[in-house]
Amino acid sequence: MVQVKFARPSGQTIALDIDPGISVMEGAVQGGIDEILADCGGALSCATCHVYVAPEWLDRVGSAKDDELTMLEFAVDPRDNSRLCCQISVDESLDGLLLELPERQQ
Repeated sequence: MVQVKFARPSGQTIALDIDPGISVMEGAVQGGIDEILADCGGALSCATCHVYVAPEWLDRVGSAKDDELTMLEFAVDPRDNSRLCCQISVDESLDGLLLELPERQQ
């Protein structure tokens, strides 16, 4: 299991243990992170799994690719560290990953 931490806008942080090989979005939905709406189910056709990657994790998580960048244009308040968590695959190198949840999705 890989631990991923989700920082809510309220300041509360929730840590989930997620199985490697699935997306962060799938793990968040399974773990009850209500702020991740995941309307498209991970098909990269919405921006309702928008998160902010903590700066110290940006290199390990990697950058968004063209299709993801296009969808991020529809996210509320995108930043340089924005990602769609349906596009982040969980592996052991992400153990301890910290993601900030936006105030709201769409």
